Amino acid sequence: MDQIANDNVQYFELNNGAKMPSIGLGTWQAQPGVVAEAIAIAIKQAGYRHIDCAYFYGNEKEIGTELKKLFEDGVVKREDLWITSKLWCCDHAPEDVPKAMDRTLQDLQIDYLDLYLMHWPVRTKKGFISLNPEDLLQPDIPSTWKAMEALYDSGKARIIGVSNFSVKKLQDLLKVARVTPAVNQVECHPGWRQEKLHEFCKSKGIHVSGYSPMGSPGSPWFKSDVLKHPVIKMVAKKLGKTPGQVCIRWVLQMGYSVLPKSANEARIKENFDVFGWSIPEDLFAKFYEIEQAKLFTMEHFFVHETYGPYKSLEELWDGEI
Repeated sequence: MDQIANDNVQYFELNNGAKMPSIGLGTWQAQPGVVAEAIAIAIKQAGYRHIDCAYFYGNEKEIGTELKKLFEDGVVKREDLWITSKLWCCDHAPEDVPKAMDRTLQDLQIDYLDLYLMHWPVRTKKGFISLNPEDLLQPDIPSTWKAMEALYDSGKARIIGVSNFSVKKLQDLLKVARVTPAVNQVECHPGWRQEKLHEFCKSKGIHVSGYSPMGSPGSPWFKSDVLKHPVIKMVAKKLGKTPGQVCIRWVLQMGYSVLPKSANEARIKENFDVFGWSIPEDLFAKFYEIEQAKLFTMEHFFVHETYGPYKSLEELWDGEI
């Protein structure tokens, strides 16, 4: 797979011409009372201009309060920030999609989203944000997408896309979509390259955005730590960088935007310090020696023998894992 040679890849151009900042601050599992400070550090001190949010994360109100303060204090203008959020599974009914968007805009205290994603190709009962098998329903992705297209038409979502979609699910969506999804946000790190998915997205003009570039060390939802892999440690030592920086830089050189998450001031800054240098070709080739395994385990909640449409992870991912 071709890599991006540019040391200073600050933006990626999407299929509608919009330029999305290549690094965004992830806010998943950012605890209340902590996420606001992380946002302030990222924007004021580190230089981030891209914040990745979601209704499911349960912290959009706190993020909105901090964003309002940063705007009022003149630290940054709304138009200079890229803000993403996501439609949760309980809001897939077409009549609920605009309500979910309005709730997110109200919580974030903004008038529009730069990017709105369908969080999963999964539907649950209305009002049930929790992950219980008995709440799983048959999704109607074309109907949900049509409602998201209406948000795009209204300008409330400048761009729309998806998250955690397989090649098969993207193919099915593209058959009915009037607006092509601009982004597919998926798990992406040296231990899970998903080359088939990435090549398909590239062929259709869909940008890949990678979450958990370091395999989310310490998270209960991930089953191993990419940062401890010998190849990552070797490359980091040779380049005088941290393993985390090497993982983030690898994602950028693969041609994807990347969403590292941290609430630690030093790591927030460190994770953004990945410009002006690159992983040379000989070391980049070593990454292909890393054994591939999907590390994210949360989707186990979306599969069940009795409830919902997916009886196994293989069905959820259409045999692509």
